[in-house]
Amino acid sequence: MLARIRRIPFSAQVLAGLVLGVVFGLVARSIGPVADGSPNWLTSTLTEIGTIFVTLLRVVVIPLIVTAVIVSIANLKQVSNAARLAGQTLLWFGITALIAVSIGIGLGLITHPGAHSSVSAATKGAPDTTGSWWDFLTGLVPGNIFGLQAAPSHDGSIGLSFNVLQLLVISVAVGVAALKVGKPAEPFLALARSGLAIVQKVLWWVILLAPIGTLGLIGKAVASYGWESLSSLGVFAGAVYVGLLLVLFVVYPVLLRSHGLSPRRFFAGAWPAIQLAFVSRSSIGTLPVTERVTEENLGVPRHFASFAVPLGATTKMDGCAAIYPALASIFVAEFFHVHLSITDYLLIVVVSVIGSAATAGVTGAVVMLTLTLSTLGLPLAGVGLLLAIDPILDMGRTAVNVAGQALVPTIVAKREGILDLDRYRASASVERLAGEDERHIETAEPVLEPAGV
Repeated sequence: MLARIRRIPFSAQVLAGLVLGVVFGLVARSIGPVADGSPNWLTSTLTEIGTIFVTLLRVVVIPLIVTAVIVSIANLKQVSNAARLAGQTLLWFGITALIAVSIGIGLGLITHPGAHSSVSAATKGAPDTTGSWWDFLTGLVPGNIFGLQAAPSHDGSIGLSFNVLQLLVISVAVGVAALKVGKPAEPFLALARSGLAIVQKVLWWVILLAPIGTLGLIGKAVASYGWESLSSLGVFAGAVYVGLLLVLFVVYPVLLRSHGLSPRRFFAGAWPAIQLAFVSRSSIGTLPVTERVTEENLGVPRHFASFAVPLGATTKMDGCAAIYPALASIFVAEFFHVHLSITDYLLIVVVSVIGSAATAGVTGAVVMLTLTLSTLGLPLAGVGLLLAIDPILDMGRTAVNVAGQALVPTIVAKREGILDLDRYRASASVERLAGEDERHIETAEPVLEPAGV
């Protein structure tokens, strides 16, 4: 039975999970909540399946970042243009963010989302979390060696999470120190390389669960949110998705073609990460998959991808930090009848281009939006107007975020002449990854053939 399943193209498995997720989600939504208002058994089951899958991905993130960044820095001693690679990466983060926010502002001026909304003013309310320019500085300083931070939950319990930016800082410091120490650090670097290989093997096992995880994640989204809440904010939601589609399927392909790269090959290679980002709504949860496809499918050297992709996961958010806050700011201004001047629009651009770094320690679209609104002097209570449809919008935003996180390292690698063009043109996808992974294991079972996602 297992052998038969493995013969099915991985893309078909994930697609089947997505379709089944929609079906189960609709069934769960038709059942409705139980008597006390809590979710029914099917919704709870779908939620747990999706949560477990994202949790497994998040567990792999910490050791993956630490080992990959340390190893990549150790490998950078053989690269003469390491500083140039970092500078080019940040430059293209800014260029793509500038294009994305310009599209968001343009759509806002055309559609006037705040003037065409029937949302009730009673839904406004101050957000639980807000963004601050100081978050960037505080996010750079690790609170502990693991980058862990505690936060109170609504039920009074204390939850632990990790700060990816702090993990990057710690890993970079350790990697640089290992280079400076020299020969005595070689056993440590060998251990880091071995650890990276082990983590990547575990990561592949988690990726194989993607069809089941997709079923749970998309099923939970359909069961919990549906599409009814879109009616009062239809123009705004439509404008956001139009902007996301323009960036994903117009801007990114134009940039790829301008660098002599095939957009079709890019999407074939990056699609596993983009697809998972859409259903999981988590750039950090998708990070292991994004890094893997950037290296294995798109041909970006490991020493560069292991630095650029984690950095992008915290500071490269064309969906959450550019298109969405631009349109949302215009919506809030129109709803509260506040006139935005040319200076205000320029501030939106500035915040979107560099603001994602300022919220890197506490990433999120709501945090980014509050940073933009506070910079413009707009009422933060306007955030509450948009929360009803935020999960639906977040799916598209996260997909664009992750696509950009794979795009920029690919473009920079091509510009610097280090992109493996043969691997990029092959664009083998997850099926090829499966084949490569399985060839390291002695097994009589057939290797999966390259095809699709």
